[in-house]
Amino acid sequence: MKIVGQCYCGQVSFEAEIQADKVRVCHCVDCQTLSGSAFRTNVPVAQGTFVLKSGEPKTFVKAGDSGNRLLHAFCPDCGTPIYSAVPGDPPSYSLRVGTLDRRAELLPARQIWCRSALPWTSDLNLPGAERLERQ
Repeated sequence: MKIVGQCYCGQVSFEAEIQADKVRVCHCVDCQTLSGSAFRTNVPVAQGTFVLKSGEPKTFVKAGDSGNRLLHAFCPDCGTPIYSAVPGDPPSYSLRVGTLDRRAELLPARQIWCRSALPWTSDLNLPGAERLERQ
């Protein structure tokens, strides 16, 4: 599915082809903290299709529980989280669903890191979304 997206203030914009059948809700503590919410919803990008159209996100690198490094990108002005990326050639991007123009069409297929989920999220109505304790 082709999408376009942007941050809240519009400074950072992009386009990509996403894997719409692989939308994930992540309940890990990092996603809770980085989103300022109970979870974060992400969708992977088809390899080599992410194109930054305007602006330049600010980035930082975080090591996950596995020790793998993950680049996080956000708007330097409004702070909107844009994506995370696994370093490589080309990088493997995961976009934040809230920044996408077609977000209402995306249904989560999987919930990951449910062992870290806040108790009140267990009643979320996500039909057909597989629940995994880890990733």
